[in-house]
Amino acid sequence: MTETCIHNKTADYSKLVRCMGADSRMLATHVSLFAALFVCWQHSGFASPFAVTRKKLMAYSRIVSVATYHKCIKELDAFGYICYQPSYHPIRGSLVYWPPG
Repeated sequence: MTETCIHNKTADYSKLVRCMGADSRMLATHVSLFAALFVCWQHSGFASPFAVTRKKLMAYSRIVSVATYHKCIKELDAFGYICYQPSYHPIRGSLVYWPPG
């Protein structure tokens, strides 16, 4: 992946985080989970969709409650920041589609 492409992906992420800052529905746990999702997306080579596991996302985001994790990821999906497809399989992981542009 070229440096310009990586810069564009990072700029898109920054724009989304700024939107989250202006969104009264967003809490610190949402932003933390979104940052963890960005790291996983980056590790996947910016592929969309990319597979994630609850264990990894909870560790990256420092969310300790499974209920809080599920609430936040479902709300990120409902609010349009990501598209989340749960797999209910502990090893395979769920799919996350990063928003275009």
